[in-house]
Amino acid sequence: ISNIFQVVRVEPLANMGQVTALLNSIGWTLPVLPELDDLTVGGLVMGTGIESSSHIYGLFQHICAAFELVLADGSLDRCTEKENSDLFYAVLWSCGTLGFLVAADIRIIPAQKWVKLCYEPVCGLDAICEKFAEESANKENQFVEGLQYSQDEAVIMTGTMTDHAETDKTNCIVAVEYIPLRHYYHRHTRSIFWELQDIIPFGNNPLFRYVFGWMVPPQISLLKLTQGETIRKLYEQHHVVQDMLVPMKRIKTSLLRFNEDIYVYPLWLCPFMLPNQPGMVHPKGDEDELYVDIGAYGELKVKHFDARSSTRQLENFVRDVNGFQMLYADLYMERQEFWEMFDGTLYHKLRKQLNCEDAFPEVYDKICKSATH
Repeated sequence: ISNIFQVVRVEPLANMGQVTALLNSIGWTLPVLPELDDLTVGGLVMGTGIESSSHIYGLFQHICAAFELVLADGSLDRCTEKENSDLFYAVLWSCGTLGFLVAADIRIIPAQKWVKLCYEPVCGLDAICEKFAEESANKENQFVEGLQYSQDEAVIMTGTMTDHAETDKTNCIVAVEYIPLRHYYHRHTRSIFWELQDIIPFGNNPLFRYVFGWMVPPQISLLKLTQGETIRKLYEQHHVVQDMLVPMKRIKTSLLRFNEDIYVYPLWLCPFMLPNQPGMVHPKGDEDELYVDIGAYGELKVKHFDARSSTRQLENFVRDVNGFQMLYADLYMERQEFWEMFDGTLYHKLRKQLNCEDAFPEVYDKICKSATH
């Protein structure tokens, strides 16, 4: 950790739980700290990460200062925004198909002890979209997040860091409450957002929580490892986990489309600034643009759902509004459609320049269901 340059250097398997435990204890934090404890730096760099502070700082990739990678020929290369910049921008969203990440330098900022969090219920879709966009554009809000419970009901949460808390507003769900900073960062870890109710339906039983609460949440990697093909297909047809990143100016039409195609609530709304930088993901224009991550996690409420066709409909819509789909989720796009959504210009240039074709698969072949099944 460099207090002078305000940078922390970490290995790719360092996870967010470990990072906050260390940094918060000495008065520092990451500007963007994705919520789940087990998310690793490597996954957040090679994939992406977002947090309720992203409307100010952008995605996790935008707080990174440098990377060290082992390339296809076995050489160790360092890249920054100014040094070897093509590799620095191309490696983002590449899912490990340009090289192996071995270290990352990440910017840090001073931390405070508490988050003062304000809850504001909003009714009506137009009012929800207007209020969420307004709070997201307000840089005085250090944290902005929304939970949409139905097409016309949502709660918008805004927060700021502080060193002092009003004692009668801690551990008390009211219009305003104070939450310890690290607890706020990992607020969705224990319940894996609200997914735990589907994984362990009896998980909220007092007896279960008293006896087995220490075991929660189960490791996501363990759940995937023990999931057979039959369970995977059943899960795919009755459950959805998707994050779609769309321009803030298209939030209303996007929420209507989510309601029509998959009808899953709550929806997680998280704003982020997308800088006009090289790489696979950037605004279509020449300026930075405010986007929103619409996260749908849960059991499907629509009848006659078909995972492939319904997800493809959503993918087509997101592509049409110049949005992006997070690559950890199930993707059903064809190769041409994938590269219409993502800008592969710099990525393919580096693949050829670094002789990656014989060493690493293309990102589409690695993550898209159309290529892997």
